[in-house]
Amino acid sequence: MTQSKTIKENRYPIILTVTIILLVAVLLLSFLFGAKTTSIQMVYDAIFNYNPQIEEHNILREIRIPREIGAVIVGMALAVSGAVMQGVTRNGLADPGLLGLNAGASMMLALTLAVIPSAGYFTLMLAGFVGAGIGGVLVMSVGSSKRGGFSPMRLVLAGAAVSALLTAASEGIALIFKLNQTLTFWSVGGVSGTTWKQLMISTPIVVVILIVLIMMSRQLTILSLGDTLSKGLGQNSTVVRYTSLIATILLAGIAVSIVGQIAFVGLMVPHIVRFMIGTDYKRVIPLSAVLGGFILLFADMIARMLGEAPIGAVISIIGVPFFLYLVRRDGKIL
Repeated sequence: MTQSKTIKENRYPIILTVTIILLVAVLLLSFLFGAKTTSIQMVYDAIFNYNPQIEEHNILREIRIPREIGAVIVGMALAVSGAVMQGVTRNGLADPGLLGLNAGASMMLALTLAVIPSAGYFTLMLAGFVGAGIGGVLVMSVGSSKRGGFSPMRLVLAGAAVSALLTAASEGIALIFKLNQTLTFWSVGGVSGTTWKQLMISTPIVVVILIVLIMMSRQLTILSLGDTLSKGLGQNSTVVRYTSLIATILLAGIAVSIVGQIAFVGLMVPHIVRFMIGTDYKRVIPLSAVLGGFILLFADMIARMLGEAPIGAVISIIGVPFFLYLVRRDGKIL
């Protein structure tokens, strides 16, 4: 066991470097290919020698580049939030989409658009955060209401029930206030509408949260091993748990406010990461962020090649079988 752990620790720098290279390579390819293929020189000119009179420059600067950067940011947010949730709840099936955070955020977005049709992105982001918090609290309350506290299956069942309720509420609000067309985007998921304004607000917040979680990595690792060990080492488990849950709710709310409901990224990525490099959150969080960004970016490329298919559907093709596999193993992949 110790030898296996040492091997995983030693290969972490190599795996992280390779994943970063893959992310950068796919990001560049995503700039080049789309409805209209362009060249590396055109991408360079659009970034550093922008000319608003050139159509390709406008497509790259205003549509393609913010879209793909948005995919990376959202992938990072979803993957890290899933990794932290799985550690804090000690539930391998935890995921922002499966535990009601995405549905709660979408419900509050619908309510906000119904009450304030001209709401700006910052308002929508706050609404997403509040909604994700509501969804998460409801699921945690229902999932731990019976004696014995959390269990993977009970939490997933509670997440399914609460998500269904909040999704129904979203659809009801959309029907009453005629928001069906507007909310279709958030229900199927997609990065096509990402703007520079959204990125300017959301990116610094996501980066700060990731840094905070990396600084808390030792506490998260200890907490993931159980409350008894955590308290035995003098750690305040309650503070660590609630601080990290607030961070994950923020990440989920930001992600939904940009791309809508996308499940399974936060479920799959942490398991793949732990399989490759172990359970130390000092390594799990950075690699989850990079791999999450890569997977969502690659999924968006596939979605564009399929004629702007919903990115959520592309992720689900892989995510659903992975989820069923985890259910059979009671949330454990290692």
